[in-house]
Amino acid sequence: MTTPIAPPPRKDPQKVTRPPELPPIQRSRASLELSAMAARGVFALQHCELCGTIAYPPRDACPKCLSINLRFRPVDDGGEVIAETRVHTTPDLYFRQRMPWRVGTVRLDCGPSVVAHLHGDVEVLSRVRMTAKLDKSGNAVMMALPAQETENMADDVQYRELTASPKHRRALVTDGRSAVGQAVAAALSKAGASIIFVGIAEPWKPFPGEKELAAIPKVEIMPLDITDTTSVTELCGEIGGKTDILVNTADYVRPGGLLAPGSVVTARDAFDVNVFGLQRLAQAFGPGMRARGADGTNSAAALVDILPVYALANIPSFGFYSASAAARHSLLQCLRAELRPGGVRVLSVFTGPLEDDWRQHVPPPKVQPSQIARAVVTALEEGIEETFVGDVAKDVAERFLDDPKVLERELGL
Repeated sequence: MTTPIAPPPRKDPQKVTRPPELPPIQRSRASLELSAMAARGVFALQHCELCGTIAYPPRDACPKCLSINLRFRPVDDGGEVIAETRVHTTPDLYFRQRMPWRVGTVRLDCGPSVVAHLHGDVEVLSRVRMTAKLDKSGNAVMMALPAQETENMADDVQYRELTASPKHRRALVTDGRSAVGQAVAAALSKAGASIIFVGIAEPWKPFPGEKELAAIPKVEIMPLDITDTTSVTELCGEIGGKTDILVNTADYVRPGGLLAPGSVVTARDAFDVNVFGLQRLAQAFGPGMRARGADGTNSAAALVDILPVYALANIPSFGFYSASAAARHSLLQCLRAELRPGGVRVLSVFTGPLEDDWRQHVPPPKVQPSQIARAVVTALEEGIEETFVGDVAKDVAERFLDDPKVLERELGL
């Protein structure tokens, strides 16, 4: 059974921080499609549209009939370990720091055999559940997990390398005034985070849920206004070196499109919070997190941003809100590439409409803060890069992947 990880000791400031290294990065275009599926938490392999063969590793032509019509589709994740080896030495810098490393061959129920990382609780000739995870370079790798959940399963050293588990890590939640921020803080505490810093703008002003937030175990209230560069910089100077996970829960939502009265003011305020606020956080905390991507048990692990699914396609009744979300989504893609050299993940949690004062006229189904909080913790624990919360978000995402132009017409009706 996996040995539970212990809380890390207080760091000796005189010791050198281990520089982050990445696993091999280069991949074929077909392999990048596998990574795209893994980024959404889907275990998928190539299917030949002509003869039905399931192929692995990803390739440009079917190994049986040579057809180039290959499509990734979800497959059965069951399998059996038929061989294993333990690597003790390697010229690769990333794996050299993490030896020994278990790998093995797994015969999948759906057909092919794959070489995969082996969880510590997996044995040869045992049944396993396969999963595709993103490694620290952002590429998909296969890992064999026990068929049934085991005690302390998430604490396996190799598995933890493929996730951003909050256990024993220190997190910053940027907006504790919102119901979403409060729910995320409570969920992180329950998930084992060692400290949850919660930012509050204008802390002298009371707000709903204040007492309940302060009563959450391991929560520390910190002054933070993400529209104020000085406020962000000062907080980073205080806790930047010990922020392992940053969860941006700040969101400015107002109805109205481009032709609505006062749209210039709405646009300015929306972009100041939703876009420039994210920029301030990234510029202040990003470099330090990138440098601490290999810093032991509580290494910097992830930046999570919670944004509306209308980042994918504009809904005219919330035109500028959607536009700011689209800009935010684009910045996250940029940030994902910039933090990757440190092995720090950038996770996007797309949500449907919430039940609040500004969306009373929006028809159900709505998303509850507790749903978003659970999704954030799940994304961290499983290393999922893009998560969609609620029926609306999942439906919009599916339609977007099918045809963005059709979705534009549907939302514009």
